[in-house]
Amino acid sequence: MDLSELESRISNDISPVVAARELLKERYNADAEAFRQGADVRALVHSRSGTLDTILALIWNRYAFAASADVSLVAVGGYGRGELHPHSDIDLLILTRSGIEENWQEDLGAFITLLWDLKLDIGHSVRSIQESMDAAREDVTILTNLLETRTIAGPDDLRDELSHQVYSDAISSDRDYFIAKREEQKQRHAKYGDTEYNLEPNVKGSPGALRDIQTIGWITKRHFGLQNIADLTRFSILTEEEHQILLQGETFLWRLRFGLQLIADRNENRLLFDHQRALAQMLGYKDEGKRLGVELMMQSYYRTVLALAELTDVILQYYDEAILGAGSDDDILPLNKRFQIRNYYIEAVNNQVFAYAPYAIMEIFVLMAQHPEIKGIRATTIRSLRAHRHLIDDAFRSDLAVTSLFMELLRTPHALDQTLSAMKKYNVLGRYLPEFGQIIGQMQHDLFHIYTVDAHTMRVIRNMVRLDSADARNEYPLASRLIHRLPKLETLYIAGLYHDVAKGRGGDHSELGAIDVEDFCERHHLSERDTQLASWLVENHLLMSMTAQRKDISDPDIIHGFARAVPSQVHLDYLYVLTVCDISATNPKLWNTWRASLLRQLYIETKRALRRGSETPVDRQEWVRATQSEAREILHAQNMTDEQIDGIWETLDEDYFLQDSTVDIAWQTAAIIRHGDDPDPLVLIRDTRGGPTDGYSQIIIYMSDRIDLFAATTAVLEQLNLNIVDARISSSEGPFSISSYIVLDEKGKPLGIDPARKDRVRMRLIEELDDPEDYPDIIHRRTPRQLKHFAFPTEVTFSNDTINQRTVMEVITPDRPGLLARVGQVLLEHRVRLTNAKIATLGERVEDVFFVTDEHGEQISDPAVCQALQQDLCQMLDDTQ
Repeated sequence: MDLSELESRISNDISPVVAARELLKERYNADAEAFRQGADVRALVHSRSGTLDTILALIWNRYAFAASADVSLVAVGGYGRGELHPHSDIDLLILTRSGIEENWQEDLGAFITLLWDLKLDIGHSVRSIQESMDAAREDVTILTNLLETRTIAGPDDLRDELSHQVYSDAISSDRDYFIAKREEQKQRHAKYGDTEYNLEPNVKGSPGALRDIQTIGWITKRHFGLQNIADLTRFSILTEEEHQILLQGETFLWRLRFGLQLIADRNENRLLFDHQRALAQMLGYKDEGKRLGVELMMQSYYRTVLALAELTDVILQYYDEAILGAGSDDDILPLNKRFQIRNYYIEAVNNQVFAYAPYAIMEIFVLMAQHPEIKGIRATTIRSLRAHRHLIDDAFRSDLAVTSLFMELLRTPHALDQTLSAMKKYNVLGRYLPEFGQIIGQMQHDLFHIYTVDAHTMRVIRNMVRLDSADARNEYPLASRLIHRLPKLETLYIAGLYHDVAKGRGGDHSELGAIDVEDFCERHHLSERDTQLASWLVENHLLMSMTAQRKDISDPDIIHGFARAVPSQVHLDYLYVLTVCDISATNPKLWNTWRASLLRQLYIETKRALRRGSETPVDRQEWVRATQSEAREILHAQNMTDEQIDGIWETLDEDYFLQDSTVDIAWQTAAIIRHGDDPDPLVLIRDTRGGPTDGYSQIIIYMSDRIDLFAATTAVLEQLNLNIVDARISSSEGPFSISSYIVLDEKGKPLGIDPARKDRVRMRLIEELDDPEDYPDIIHRRTPRQLKHFAFPTEVTFSNDTINQRTVMEVITPDRPGLLARVGQVLLEHRVRLTNAKIATLGERVEDVFFVTDEHGEQISDPAVCQALQQDLCQMLDDTQ
């Protein structure tokens, strides 16, 4: 539709809506196709704004009030800047000189109704100049909208008069406006966790994203009275390089936002998993080796917003000095010949410091670490730092002065993670350690690794640093004690810095990282002993967590095997601390009280094994006899007879006495004896005692043995919204079995915080399990939105544990409600008994290990049975994704 046809139809048709909608749809489709073909997004954004200008002006002119010199249609906010994405809000102000005249009322109402009929996301207000000024004075958001205005139709002098007032101190002083916008930004950043690295970031509101660019523009306009952010360069606020960073960053974010709204078909600014893959494909990102195209797109996003966050620091600091610090005396504290502190910000004494003394690029961060009162780096010094970063080359990295300074940084008692994060932010760390530079902004497209690799690494370092705090002593009691026993903390920090540095390269990142850390240690002149320790920690940083979470650590042979892989007690101490800090920095939901107890148990048992000597394995029979002897003493003290005790124990196999503590065995045995011949199931629930890391609930079920008991019990527990993290079914030669389940609630807490709920769980289990005919159907709950986007085929593998005469079945599958009950159903159909299960949910991915036997208690030796079980499990689980 050409302009003349549009003018004719809007002017002459009874309703202009049809013509307007046709043009909007035509332009929308044309813009979408042009975008997919690689058109300039800036041109498309401004073109859409121009299209709306034309339509709204033509519709406005249909009404009699349009001829008045006392009313005009004004675009405000983003539309006022001339920026419209496919589904952007369209903010309008109907501006009057002194109020609405009576004869306009009906036509204005008809005009607004017609705008709604266009099905656009239009927001409007009707105010006089005075009313607009009053509203702006009361609400900084309204004031901000009025800083960016354009007249769409009607006389422009109304907007001119309003703008003159808006930019004056009569509405808000420069100082007050700056403070308000800076506080607004702080609150917005806090909403997103004060990090650029969100799993599903908001391209408009997240730190370093479009709203930060707009905030710079608003403060600049209010300060200088500018009308175009490009005019920033005229005032020497930005260097040409900085202006290009701003412009290119905004263009990149516009492309993401434009494409995102096309895919979502709505005003969507969140990079949800639902849209990330499609958007990456639309923008031309392709898989490269083991790196997915969507991961490459997100790395570009994270690196862009990191650069914009650095630039925002520079500009806001400039305004802090120019606006808030105007007229005040500077407080200057000399540090050395090269640096001084000015008003709590470190600065170089002149802009050539880094040119004649390149090692000062490292020195400035060491000084920041040694002087915690320093708030940051002054804007002029940040610029000088940026101008001289090219000096960080191989010669710089090998310079003894530089390497000595970096080691001094690692040894300085301070918030090391903050200093390293500052080095990363100003692109010094990634240049000094190029292997680290490769992982900056690198994400893994899953729900387990919710941080980029570099952000995760900084969180690991932060966890290490804060192990000495009161909070950490409560949350990580053992690690907080061990941190004081480690001979050299810098070795731990180095291992933390390098443990994931080789991710994304292909191959085993632990082995490749071990090579990288050896090179680092050699370049920084560490001893051979420290180098070997750091390399061993990086290469084995997953060993402890994998052993604790995937193997039966109640088995002395597993402990013996793990102890043989640990060279010394010192290695064990370092590895435990690294493992705790690593797990808790991967995903806040991953670190829970059960995982804490598993790691602590593995540490304690391995420590005992190392004391005995790793070549001296535990005698299983002797262990069983010792456990029974201790438990029997406890039971005798409760007036239990040997006849009663043996009547229970003789029906249980020896694995039962390898798994639990003597106190637990005595508690369970006493309860069973007291239960007597009661036909109802015995259900015991208790929370573990001790410190916070012991916080989980143990459910013991003693009842008639049935092969379908696991399937029924897990179905009930999952109906009760309990998270099962461990399951053990003790084999019995008699008619009864003892089942043990470790559970947490939806928040990862034990049931003890809600005693009434604990009672409800007990009664529900008794009611559901007392009659096998009443075993419930598997629950069908909705799969959470995010999980739906990470479907992958189920993997089932088998191996035989010849020592314990059982089969190990590993199941890797997407997480979903009712998973364990479905596994139990398949085991039931194949007459397979479960003796133990290690449950590990890693984001959207479940990696569970089941220890099973055939119905006679023997390992499954027939390959055909394993193959049939594998096929049925895969089919059952894949059909229910």
